Amino acid sequence: MTIPTVALGTGGPQVGVQGLGCMGMSWAYGPTRDEEEARATLDRALELGVTLFDTADVYGFGRNEEFIAPFVRANRDRITLATKYSIVRTEDDPFGRQQIRNDPPYIRQAIEGSLRRLGVDHVDLYYMHRRNPDVPLEESIGAMAGLVAEGKVKHLGLSEVTADELRAAHAVHPIAAVQSEWSLFSRDPEDGVVAAARELGVALVPYSPLGRGFLTGSFVQAEQELTEDDYRRRQPRFTGDNAAANAALLTPVREIATSRGVTLAQVALAWVQQRAQVHGLPVIPIPGTRSRARVEQNTDATRLELTADELAALEPIAAKVTGARYGNMAPTSEDRA
Repeated sequence: MTIPTVALGTGGPQVGVQGLGCMGMSWAYGPTRDEEEARATLDRALELGVTLFDTADVYGFGRNEEFIAPFVRANRDRITLATKYSIVRTEDDPFGRQQIRNDPPYIRQAIEGSLRRLGVDHVDLYYMHRRNPDVPLEESIGAMAGLVAEGKVKHLGLSEVTADELRAAHAVHPIAAVQSEWSLFSRDPEDGVVAAARELGVALVPYSPLGRGFLTGSFVQAEQELTEDDYRRRQPRFTGDNAAANAALLTPVREIATSRGVTLAQVALAWVQQRAQVHGLPVIPIPGTRSRARVEQNTDATRLELTADELAALEPIAAKVTGARYGNMAPTSEDRA
């Protein structure tokens, strides 16, 4: 049984109502010990109706694009491929952000690099990963629109922008999707961006809908439980006193999961999926996993509908979360990271 589909924004392609974030297959969440299983997860996701596959040039310095490239080429006509540009990192600080580049020459350089690593002649959805306010938005979106005219990109997206930035970009060229962190722990998009997206016919693509795994109960103290090369050890919400306080907030998630006979992850994903009904716009979360069993559980969540009482029990969680989403990642501020 495959998952339902929805349009990826006005004029966008039909995609499964849940996508797959591919980042963790080769970067950020510790080593992938079983690459064969990770590749099988891509195939299984597609079998289940997942068609939006998300990566970025900065994930592992291009290695994530290279990792999924064989799958992409083998299934090019069946999938919607999304990648991103703008964050510049160095090997000696793989989780930092040395630069945010939105200038037209860099955009050209970035897309050519992504196309080469992916082994394709176009990407379906090209995101500005982060905004550099020193570069006029009209220049950046104009350059991205030029890529659409050339056939290198089909649709444009933005990540972690404000409502005003979304409107300004959309006035230059239609924007198909906005990607933002949106989960039971992170509800920032509801402060204007969701309303602007609904008004403009733009889809919301929540990344980290499982709170980078924290909402599944798979870990509590990142510093004690995760490997040294795991990105989450640098995130304030998952360390020290913040982690202990935030773990206590999962009680209603556990109670609902127990009463419904489902996992914590499925409750958290069902909540995100139901944002589409609550706010009246397409919502396509992109949970990441390296496991076929997990992708099966995740897609099952598209068929789980939480009751009004269950939604009410989950409603207060985000306001009680302690700790910033990101630590110091200059040159961007924490709330825009």
